[in-house]
Amino acid sequence: MTRNRARQASAAASVLVLAGALAACSATSGAPASAPATEAIVQGLDAPWSIAFHDGTALVSERDSARIVEIGDDGSTREVAVIDGVVPGGEGGLLGLAVHDDELFAYLTADGENRVERREIRGEPGALTLGDATVVIDGIPAARTHNGGRLAFGPDGMLYVTTGDAGDRDSAQDLDALSGKILRLTPDGAVPDDNPFAGSPVYTSGHRNPQGIAWDADGTMYASEFGQDTWDELNVIEPGGDYGWPEVEGIAGDERYIDPVQQWTPDEASPSGIAVAGGSILIANLRGERLRMVPLDDLSTSTESDTGGLGRLRDVVVTPGGGVWVLTNNTDGRGTPRDGDDRIVPVLQD
Repeated sequence: MTRNRARQASAAASVLVLAGALAACSATSGAPASAPATEAIVQGLDAPWSIAFHDGTALVSERDSARIVEIGDDGSTREVAVIDGVVPGGEGGLLGLAVHDDELFAYLTADGENRVERREIRGEPGALTLGDATVVIDGIPAARTHNGGRLAFGPDGMLYVTTGDAGDRDSAQDLDALSGKILRLTPDGAVPDDNPFAGSPVYTSGHRNPQGIAWDADGTMYASEFGQDTWDELNVIEPGGDYGWPEVEGIAGDERYIDPVQQWTPDEASPSGIAVAGGSILIANLRGERLRMVPLDDLSTSTESDTGGLGRLRDVVVTPGGGVWVLTNNTDGRGTPRDGDDRIVPVLQD
């Protein structure tokens, strides 16, 4: 999608991040009526990065403090644990979370590497604790920027891990390197027999800094990706696919690489977490400070919101009850914190 087409799509539907507005956006092609702003689920988070759910309870990672925070039904916060071995710096620290079979999976920047660990979740809501760490995968290159960091379990029960190029652009094209990739593993860290490259965790290559992955009801996988200076991307992920970085950025029309289905300039996007809900792919944007909605029945179009002054958005998640939350990211050193930042705000109520 060209920059002009993206702006035309934006102008065609001015979408506000407010309770009920998401449903209105997906149901109409014109500008939906606005709705009253909703209160935050929780406030006062410190550089939060990811939200995952365990038995209906939200768990949040804080990048620099390395804390796992439990969110109570009343909006209270409780420290579940501080993850050992996290070495925050720049964009590195405690990043993505995922929950599978009563275990918490965490992507973290350690001394000289990124790695994924899993821990048993113990106890009841309001008193959750974590067991000892087991390494799922380590040796992922780390740097002050481009660490990737998103974790998600696919419909196939496998763990998907996004990794950035960690400043080594050419490594994204090197199938022997873990950087600049989407990885696919079993929950215990083994390489699945049906991975596209025998014996390798690499699922796709040619990525600069992917930070969002999600699936639709048909099992199609999507990923958001930070470009460099020209284009940020939304990609449809195919096993074994090469998405072109650093040889190309954005839509190139080069048959050697898979083009994104949409692209945006970094100042209007910088996409991080994504989710699928209400017939749309929802994309949380940092520099763009907006939630973008891409209809599944037309991946070349989108509508967007200026988020009503929420600022940078790091993550968007579907709750166990079917609501949608966004996670702000104004205290990460690149934003302008507002009173109460950072916070979780519902954009569609359960």
